[in-house]
Amino acid sequence: MAQNITPYKDQQVAKKEQVATMFNNISKTYDFLNHFMSLGIDIIWRKKAIKELKSVQPKLMLDVATGTGDFAFEAIEILKPEKVIGVDISEGMLEVARQKIAKRNKGDVYEVRLGDSEKLLFEDDTFDAITVAFGVRNFEYLEKGIADMYRVLKPGGKLVVLEFSKPTTFPVKQAYNFYFHYILPLIGKFFSKDSSAYTYLPESVKAFPDGEKFTNLMDKLGFQQTKFRPLTFGICSIYTGVK
Repeated sequence: MAQNITPYKDQQVAKKEQVATMFNNISKTYDFLNHFMSLGIDIIWRKKAIKELKSVQPKLMLDVATGTGDFAFEAIEILKPEKVIGVDISEGMLEVARQKIAKRNKGDVYEVRLGDSEKLLFEDDTFDAITVAFGVRNFEYLEKGIADMYRVLKPGGKLVVLEFSKPTTFPVKQAYNFYFHYILPLIGKFFSKDSSAYTYLPESVKAFPDGEKFTNLMDKLGFQQTKFRPLTFGICSIYTGVK
């Protein structure tokens, strides 16, 4: 399943390369804009998603599309794993994550690597848990990315995905669409100097197969006990599945 929405319409390079470029461009302002544009609710979403793993008590975790590390740090705080490995396609985002790791003195627990989320350089059945926050809709081939996460997860291991979804109830749907299509790109352009990134965001959310479509894909690829939980009127959803 290819996601055909790309950040830069005038470029002929693959989505993967465009996404890497986009995140390199916005890496310095990414955290600030995330919290600012979601009114800080993204922090609450992350905590709720991580708590889905409390029953698993993972020792070794993989954070895919780890970005600047917020999701991984939340996992370390709540779950106390022995090790979290973060993988991301953007060197710019990883540089911000490394600075945070050094500042918080978490180098023994959290390690980040440049890598492709659809070609994970790990052995089969390696991780107790895998997390992805706001990353799966950026995959070039969604099915391939989910299948590879399934491969490196241990039998009985759990996947937790946090991703934007599309609200369906009035007036949330209308307000959300207006904010996402008109306000957010303006704020993004002002602060990050890359307006394409914040035009791409609503487009990529619109194209993403959310809700039951996504759990159906997880089922198809072998995950058991799949479910999704909408948060904040359906603006965001938590997806879970067990290998």
